Amino acid sequence: MSSEPSLVWFRRDLRTSDHPAILAAAERSPRALALFVLDDRLLKPSGQPRIDFLHRCLHALNDELGGRLMVVHGDPVEVVPRVAAGIGAHSVHISADYAPYGRRRDEAVEEALGDIELVRSGSPYAVAPGRVFKQDGTPFKVFTPFRNAWLNHGWREPAGTDASTLDWIEPDGGVEIPAVREKLPDALALWEKFRDERLGDYDRTRDRPDLDATSRMSAFLRWGVLHPRTLLQDCDGMYRSELAWREFYADVLWHRPETARQNYDRKFDRMRHDEDQELFEAWKQGRTGFPIVDAGMRQLLREGFMHNRVRMITASFLVKDLHLPWWWGARHFMEHLIDGDLASNQHNWQWVAGCGTDAAPFFRVFNPVTQARKFDPDGAYVRRYAPDSPDIPPIVDHAVERLVALDRYQAVKA
Repeated sequence: MSSEPSLVWFRRDLRTSDHPAILAAAERSPRALALFVLDDRLLKPSGQPRIDFLHRCLHALNDELGGRLMVVHGDPVEVVPRVAAGIGAHSVHISADYAPYGRRRDEAVEEALGDIELVRSGSPYAVAPGRVFKQDGTPFKVFTPFRNAWLNHGWREPAGTDASTLDWIEPDGGVEIPAVREKLPDALALWEKFRDERLGDYDRTRDRPDLDATSRMSAFLRWGVLHPRTLLQDCDGMYRSELAWREFYADVLWHRPETARQNYDRKFDRMRHDEDQELFEAWKQGRTGFPIVDAGMRQLLREGFMHNRVRMITASFLVKDLHLPWWWGARHFMEHLIDGDLASNQHNWQWVAGCGTDAAPFFRVFNPVTQARKFDPDGAYVRRYAPDSPDIPPIVDHAVERLVALDRYQAVKA
């Protein structure tokens, strides 16, 4: 046990409970400084709802720490070594980041730290990417066998930490966390309410955007307010599979980091796309004349959230009715979604576009009218978010554009 303090650098783990990095820091020293870096590389592509949610998370974490969270603005490669040296830290503790930028950033910070050790403990996942493989030692490309191996692998018990695990040092310097209009709700209480009242019906109601049937845990998981272990100990079945999808896509991105920007199936590099900016703007603003598409896009702009079924419908409309590149839509979603996770977002878009792992068959073109009838049968979702959409002339003829899409997909598959 050292008398020199540690530095705990928070990123996608904005909590003090079940926090392996805090536990590792406490094994080195009883004292630590808590740090969060406002990094422009991550902030500039983000819309205001996403940034506001981050600020709410930081306020909640600061409250947990008794007001002792140091927030600084700048490049982590410069900021983290400077802060660590300023307190005489012997080690910097982080949760491992497996996304392409996070990996490069952490390697650069580690080099810049010199003799100060960078210690990686835990991750945002129940099973870290790169831990499970097929029997031949290659990565999984299909979800179901990955899920089975992931379940067989299992995950660690929650780390026994809270705000009192370390003696947090009073920060000297930093910036104020921007003010927020409302506090972050208690994520654990929200989960327990969903678990007790709606989890039992999840398999039956999860595709209904008109119902309050989903957990809304995705943003809390994205920012690490809760760890997936907390949810996994309370669920099984379909909900556990939904968590496994999140971990599958993180594993895919770990092995194939270029797929954050490129087609997983490179045959689709030959795919013919249109580049109609007016159609793209109509889609972004929710003015397509297809009510469930418009409702979803307006919910995204208003709340920084969209129901998962509607994400698939709106994505299919962009790539198969408007014939626009999937990465245009993926970028728009990442800008506005408060739960925007690079691995899940990019690979779900590729699933819809037919160019990813477990891709939807190329001939599956979501009909936005029949999808609305099935999943918003009384029109409650549309009335909530886009009541005027039924009066807007449709910007395309779905039956015609479906045939165009099939022709283009056939050309790629040939």
